[in-house]
Amino acid sequence: MIDISNEIQVENISKRYGETIALNNCSIKVKQGEVHAIVGENGSGKSTLAKILSGVVLPDEGKLSIFGKTPLNPIQARKLGVEMIFQEVLVAEDLPVVDNIFAGSDGLFFRSISKNNARKKSREMLKNFTGIEINPDTLVKNLPLSVKQWIVIARSLIVSPKILILDESSASLDLDATDRLHQEIRKLRNQGCCILVVTHRIAELVRIADHATILRDGSVVGELSGNEITAKNIMGLISSKSNKIEENQKNKSNRKKIQNKIVLQGKKIIVTNGSNDFDFKLKSGEIIGVTGLDGQGQVNFINAVAGIKLPLKGDIYSGIPDSKNKIKKFSDAERNGVAYVSGDRANEGIFPNLSIFENFSLALYRIFFKQFGWIKLRPLKKAFNIEKKNLSIVMGKSSNRITSLSGGNQQKVLIGRALATKPKIIILNDPARGVDARTKRELYLQFKNFVAAGGSVIYLSSEIEEFFDFADQVIVFRDGFPFATIASENISENVILTAMFGDSDLINRDKQVDLR
Repeated sequence: MIDISNEIQVENISKRYGETIALNNCSIKVKQGEVHAIVGENGSGKSTLAKILSGVVLPDEGKLSIFGKTPLNPIQARKLGVEMIFQEVLVAEDLPVVDNIFAGSDGLFFRSISKNNARKKSREMLKNFTGIEINPDTLVKNLPLSVKQWIVIARSLIVSPKILILDESSASLDLDATDRLHQEIRKLRNQGCCILVVTHRIAELVRIADHATILRDGSVVGELSGNEITAKNIMGLISSKSNKIEENQKNKSNRKKIQNKIVLQGKKIIVTNGSNDFDFKLKSGEIIGVTGLDGQGQVNFINAVAGIKLPLKGDIYSGIPDSKNKIKKFSDAERNGVAYVSGDRANEGIFPNLSIFENFSLALYRIFFKQFGWIKLRPLKKAFNIEKKNLSIVMGKSSNRITSLSGGNQQKVLIGRALATKPKIIILNDPARGVDARTKRELYLQFKNFVAAGGSVIYLSSEIEEFFDFADQVIVFRDGFPFATIASENISENVILTAMFGDSDLINRDKQVDLR
């Protein structure tokens, strides 16, 4: 008789949402003390499978067995030792760090740990995870996104799970923080924990996975183990047919070089306390990448040029320095043709209670507004259909809630919304977070088409490979300041990493790297 008391079994599970088949006759087996990766494009069923395993979603057909038992809800799954870290960073913004970490681990009328010990444990965990001291009484809303992600991870680890499910949980973390997460994953594996990693970062899972299951269109199309887990093997299973996006990218050499007119610039700006001032220029037809280790000022810079939050000092202008062109707030940026897209779609992008079409239309109502409060629906629907086609948005009815879409397709709706406003400049704050490789290529193509027509892009990312064959230059922030500017000919993982860690001696050997 097969012993199922130490493994997870998913047998012939199917799940539908209306006409959309999220999972189709899916079967996997996961053992304790194993890191098992679930891989696939956005919409392949990865997150649905993870939610079924955690009891959040019930399958329409098939059987789930966790250590010989079938959880019917999250409470039952948690009693079996299942903890899931969702793709969205789920925190209570107005509560302190300590309350967020211990939420759910105590009962309503008693505490398993004193408040002082909880503070001490919170401080120790976050110091271990982040390398910095964080006051456990700090309100979470005052912390950066990456620290919020660590708080969510700490909340799951505080209860010593038997099964840990991570759904794109490294998407909010930079390279250094991701390595620290991998160390925690290895510790848990060595302690006998069963770890399922849902990720689009193929290079990441190659380093940590013992086993990988590849999904395509809701079905299992392959399984890999040990040395079989390579980027080539995974990509071969994910894509069943030739990718036209890749062909289009190869034929992009006719991109127009019209990088002459300055469309956005900063004069003597300071974005972080204690750093020096600097100037910044963005030209028409240019893509500028922005990166850096977490908390080095790059997010402050993006918020400043988008008009979300003023720089501490200095001025930002749309075009030539002039009082009429000064960007003091978000509405100034919008009026000057600047569109902003955040990668934190749950908190800064989507309206979860509204439909796909309504989420797309929100920024366009003022454009298609006519007398007496009426909206011109026909051109609005036409704009929606154009972006839906251009971005290959996979969806059911446009009247469905936007939460019915996968994370990647939600992000496409937000980017389509920005493109439909016909901006001159698009500022992207880690827009491909939680997005698979194919979707990224589709987005890159749209941005390249945008700049080929004279638009300009500022693209912040924590993933270095996103800049390859895409950005005209990459600005690396360190200590609140542009530490290095890397020309397109010299963009590589080694050069960017060297700049991120501040090794000026190494990167100074190449003339294409401009040190500030």
